[in-house]
Amino acid sequence: MPEPTSDRVILASGSSIRRQLLTRAGLVFETVPARVDEDAIRAAMEAEGAGPGDIAEELAAFKAKRVAEKHPGTLVIGCDQVLAHRGKVLAKAETREAVRQQLRSLRGGKHQLLSAVVVYDDMRPLWRHVGEVSLTMRPFSDRYLDEYLDRNWPAVRDAVGGYKLEEEGVRLFSTIEGDYFDVLGLPLLPLLTFLTTRGVLMA
Repeated sequence: MPEPTSDRVILASGSSIRRQLLTRAGLVFETVPARVDEDAIRAAMEAEGAGPGDIAEELAAFKAKRVAEKHPGTLVIGCDQVLAHRGKVLAKAETREAVRQQLRSLRGGKHQLLSAVVVYDDMRPLWRHVGEVSLTMRPFSDRYLDEYLDRNWPAVRDAVGGYKLEEEGVRLFSTIEGDYFDVLGLPLLPLLTFLTTRGVLMA
């Protein structure tokens, strides 16, 4: 079984849900959020014709690389999630009204969440995975939407799409096809399998 370069593991993400998932799974790690210009990277890749999955993977890799460069000799986990609607990546809405308009555009139809994870070991890319989930929003009313935002703002401000499925956001949907952990922004099972194979977690 291959051995990791270091026992030190860093999660290059400030996401509380990702921290919770990995902590509950028994992984011992540190958290060092990566500081990157996601909008600029996304825009450059879209200009080159990159698809949503490629964009999510590149963003995750960029975050892992940025932290790995500052912490040599460590295993670094980079993550990212993008929302794709009709083949295009939707930028994260910044204001309540922008979230409202985005949710109105998504309701009654399907969109995809693509969650990527990339692992660097001692500043070298080692492993990557992209999970995809297809979600169908129910045709909820404007009244429900406004009341939903009244109850959940600003908690959903930083959520891709303006919802959290582990909270009231689940009521916006009629069907979800795919891995629930991918919805939460982390392909947890493939990552744990890799870490076990790598010897970071006990087999």
